[in-house]
Amino acid sequence: MNSNIIIRQAILSDNKEIANIIREVLIEFGGNRPGTAYYDLDTDNIFEAYQEAGQIYYVAELDHKIIGGCGIKQLTGNNIEICELQKLYLLVEARGFGIGKLLLEKCLEFAKNALYKKCYLETFPNMHSAINLYLKYGFFKLNSPMGNTGHNGCDVWMIKDL
Repeated sequence: MNSNIIIRQAILSDNKEIANIIREVLIEFGGNRPGTAYYDLDTDNIFEAYQEAGQIYYVAELDHKIIGGCGIKQLTGNNIEICELQKLYLLVEARGFGIGKLLLEKCLEFAKNALYKKCYLETFPNMHSAINLYLKYGFFKLNSPMGNTGHNGCDVWMIKDL
């Protein structure tokens, strides 16, 4: 991996490419089932889904090719001071180079600036690298889900103070 990595806000023309990346990674980890981002309407409309105050979706580019992304939104059905880290996915060839860390840091910085007090996330137990990254950044596991995310297919829930 070289230093031609750009982290930027998603634009309308990113929708199809990001949706393909999200679904490709979900297939890889067995997450192509109901109750996951695989079937979210937001997955096909990333740009439109992150346009309100307190939400953003970032994409990572390498040499003008999108290789992943991650977003922040208020946690649906919960306290307005809690955001959700959403849809952090990277192509397999982009993993292990610190790009996930860059996306996570950018999202957490946005969340703090948006005055959220906590950040929640949901994932799968076989996403070991992602879980280890979250633990390094101060997330801890919960015994049950929060909010109303619609992702009943995820069975690892984590949160951190911002």
